[in-house]
Amino acid sequence: MDFRLTEDQEALRRGMRELLAARFDEAALRRAADDGAGLDGALWRELGEAGVFSLRMAEDLGGVGLGLPEAVLVFEEAGAALLPGPLAASHLAAGLVPGAADGTVIVTAVDLVERGMVEHLDSADAVLVLGDTVRMLAPGALPAEPVRSLDPLSPLHRVPPLHGMPPLDRVPEPPGAGGEPPGAVGELLEADPAVLRHRAALLTAAQQLGSAARTLRMAVGYASGREQFGQPIGAFQAVKHLCAEMLVRSETARSVVYAAAVTEDHGEIHAAKLLADEAAVQNARDCLQVHGGMGFTWEAEVHLHLKRAWLRAGQWLTAVTAEEELASAL
Repeated sequence: MDFRLTEDQEALRRGMRELLAARFDEAALRRAADDGAGLDGALWRELGEAGVFSLRMAEDLGGVGLGLPEAVLVFEEAGAALLPGPLAASHLAAGLVPGAADGTVIVTAVDLVERGMVEHLDSADAVLVLGDTVRMLAPGALPAEPVRSLDPLSPLHRVPPLHGMPPLDRVPEPPGAGGEPPGAVGELLEADPAVLRHRAALLTAAQQLGSAARTLRMAVGYASGREQFGQPIGAFQAVKHLCAEMLVRSETARSVVYAAAVTEDHGEIHAAKLLADEAAVQNARDCLQVHGGMGFTWEAEVHLHLKRAWLRAGQWLTAVTAEEELASAL
């Protein structure tokens, strides 16, 4: 069997990389982190026009007609660029929530089983609530309180358990909103919450994989250019070992994430999220170590990857849940 990416898949990944380089490069990332601004609605719509959210929708429904492996490649590039926003939620909402596919509606999500945390609530137009069922609510209808987030690019709200909350025929508009919220607010959606959870976990793992690969490149680049004692620090054995271990983590996670995208096996998705989380967090730590004192400064990009990796590790499928599921399967 040939496990290499096809020409079309390579072109898709290259296209996403070029889009992000043009619209959300390192300078834009730095400005966003410094300003603490909300999501860029224009960029979100560009992502929708590029097919990021409608990638897996059937062509006769206006989608691109591709599969989960292609979505993983796109999300890997988004993770490398630290693109902020509820990407997985909006991608999964395509076909469920009107406007999600083309990026005109920003959809976030909260998983009541894993953790009652929701990101970018203030920028969202709709919220997917995953419990025993899947419902859509207007952001203003969701009881939530803001909490401090590790990641300056990912504002968070805590949501109390909503089990037993009566179905709502009508939900008040969010303050300042004009017109009615999109879609059937408070109405059950025809979707399997378990399937959405697993796909969200895999797409989040792909973002973690992209971040792990990015910090590896940052560490190698810095170690090749920074000199001490008349030679690049990458020539020293300790630094070589750090970079080698980063490579092993990234490539191990990559093989499992790609495999899980093909099979959609629940066990492989659990393993993919577990390994991708480990790769993203530990690679960011090692990248910081390679950078030395400079890596601890706000101006360095390293800390943003570490904070995002910590945040993503606590979303959709935590290490504890993944380990328990894998142990039970054994």
